[in-house]
Amino acid sequence: APDDALLADLAAADSIACQQTDHPLDIAWEKLILTASILDQYAIQDEFNALFISVGTPQVNPYASLYLAGFLNEKPLAALRSELARLGLARVPGTSEMEDHLGALCETMRLLINGGSGGKRHSLESQKLFFEKHIAPWANRCLDDIRSVSGVNFYRQVADFAQAFFSVEAQAFEIEDTNTVS
Repeated sequence: APDDALLADLAAADSIACQQTDHPLDIAWEKLILTASILDQYAIQDEFNALFISVGTPQVNPYASLYLAGFLNEKPLAALRSELARLGLARVPGTSEMEDHLGALCETMRLLINGGSGGKRHSLESQKLFFEKHIAPWANRCLDDIRSVSGVNFYRQVADFAQAFFSVEAQAFEIEDTNTVS
């Protein structure tokens, strides 16, 4: 779950409401920063625990292997690890989340796009291939599952924002493909 500092940054983020746009990404952003400014860290921590933490099976497991193969730690994770090694990326030692966690995959995309701390930026083609192979096939189903859990407010807004962002990302790759072919 986000800590107080992240929630404060999110709540204080620039609003685009003055631009009066009806783009789904803009609307999702506005709702997310509004929700972050209304809810406190404890309410959001409770949502996080209700969604993702459990003695048994959590309500939502945001792992590619589960969505693509039906079980955790399956072939999609092995394929991802091979690709991460080829890209010169690896899981940070001491982290508990597997590499195919949706949040980890978003972080990987960030590293591919901007290179991270001293790392190299990867080509648009490499970014596109990673997105299409490791995020696009299952992420929207996961986000739909998050939204379907009753009593979830903050993470419903996170899911809406992520889905709108992924849609823009997919459209950008399509535009790049069109421009490359022309």
